[in-house]
Amino acid sequence: MRYYTQIDSDNIVIQVIVVDNSDAPNEAAGIAFCQELLGVDTNWIQTKEDGSIRFRHAGIGMKYDTTNDVFYDQSPYPSWVLNTSTWVWDAPVALPDDAGMDATDNPTEYVSYDWDEGSTTWSNRTVKATEEVPYDPDADDYP
Repeated sequence: MRYYTQIDSDNIVIQVIVVDNSDAPNEAAGIAFCQELLGVDTNWIQTKEDGSIRFRHAGIGMKYDTTNDVFYDQSPYPSWVLNTSTWVWDAPVALPDDAGMDATDNPTEYVSYDWDEGSTTWSNRTVKATEEVPYDPDADDYP
C-alpha cells in the first residue's frame, strides 16, 4: 500500500488516501492513478508512514514545502519560528526546565505549561498528580 496526499493551491494537505501497489508501482504512476480517480486538476504527492521521504508522513492540514520537499505542521502561534533542521516550530522562549515528568524528585507529578502568545511566555504552570500503579503479578486487573 502507498499513501498519496492531495494538496491545495496553497500547498496544504487536504486529504491522504491509500493506493494499492499494483495501481502505484512508482510515484508518477500513483499520481496519475489519483488524478484519474479524483480529477486531472488535482495535485498529489506521495508520503510514507515511516517518514522516509519528505521528512515525515503527511497529515491533513500540514504544509508542503516545494523548495525543501518536506511536510510540516502549520505554525501553532505567530511568534514561533520554523526550525528548518527539525521542521518543527520553536517557541521564542524555551520551555521551562521543570516541564514534564519529574522522575527524580517527585515521580508522581507532571508539570505542564501553556503558551501565552500575548506576552510570548510560558504561563499557567500546572502540576498534576499521576497515579503509579504498583506491580502485583497476582492481580487480575493489572493494566
